[in-house]
Amino acid sequence: MTTDRILEGLARREPAALARAISLVENQGDGFERVLSRAHRLLGRGGTRRVGITGPPGAGKSTLTEALIQRFRAQRLSVGVVAVDPTSPFTGGALLGDRIRMESVSLDPGVFIRSMATRGAQGGLATTTEEIADLLEAFGFERVLVETVGVGQTELDIARTAETTVLVLVPESGDGIQTLKAGIMEIADLYVVNKSDRPGADKFRQEVEVMLGIRRGNAFRHMAPHHRSDGRTGGRADSTGPPSDGPPVQPSGRWEPPVLGTVATTGVGVDELTAALDRHYAYLQASGMMAEGRRRRLAARTRAVLERKLRRWLLEGTRVEELLASRLDELADGRRSPYDIAAEILDQVKAGGSATR
Repeated sequence: MTTDRILEGLARREPAALARAISLVENQGDGFERVLSRAHRLLGRGGTRRVGITGPPGAGKSTLTEALIQRFRAQRLSVGVVAVDPTSPFTGGALLGDRIRMESVSLDPGVFIRSMATRGAQGGLATTTEEIADLLEAFGFERVLVETVGVGQTELDIARTAETTVLVLVPESGDGIQTLKAGIMEIADLYVVNKSDRPGADKFRQEVEVMLGIRRGNAFRHMAPHHRSDGRTGGRADSTGPPSDGPPVQPSGRWEPPVLGTVATTGVGVDELTAALDRHYAYLQASGMMAEGRRRRLAARTRAVLERKLRRWLLEGTRVEELLASRLDELADGRRSPYDIAAEILDQVKAGGSATR
């Protein structure tokens, strides 16, 4: 299918054209930037909301995503999903586990699910994922969910491409919240303790709340007060702030991330999660952070696209690989370092010398 045919199909809202456009973008085929430029003109018009869902393996992210899709469909909202799956070490493709686990909604014409291999995107997985989300938004999906495979740096970068980031945890996430990296605990707008019907879930949720309180300087705000022998209430008063499932905005106007409990397999807590997503979206709009965040993401995207273009030109439009091959013996026997060779290549490229065609 040519680029013109893809664009025509997208204008007619043909799912086959959308699938082809996503493949074109993922593989950076001829005309992919033309497709993305056309899509960019349609962004921000239809009220699409993007939600990033991340968390450690086994947290039940796909099951929770499926439950969210069912809630959105019950509200007659169309849903597009980008599921970043692990790459098969044998075929290089995605294992498609997310699509299998979302089987109950995969045949719904109002739902589009695309699995993406972690090593299948050239020029930066986060950038390509965001570009695919652009296609889903331009196509007209009212909710775009981006589910990542884990909690590494790449997954955190992907999650940040969404307006709202949900971190999914389970009671078995480790020996207390200290096992989680600080960066993971700082990215989320909503925290979900899934499989909260398991033993220790309440204690783990409390640990998460305390950890978030420490980060904000009000460590025991979420802790229930205890009663002393004289009948008076001891401990730090809960009256200094709302509970985790109460109003999400502090008096300072800051967003107060709630810590929610869910059982995705039965749907328990999913309505509360959906409501919290609505509250966060309303907060972003009222505070002006929606527009600010979009401008910040667009600036970051432009820099990433520029780096991708420069990398592609450097590797394909110059004799970098040829020059590198000619210096491998010197690198191997220690006469030259990678830094020496890189500096030589860059100097020649700048000068337009023998490194260029």
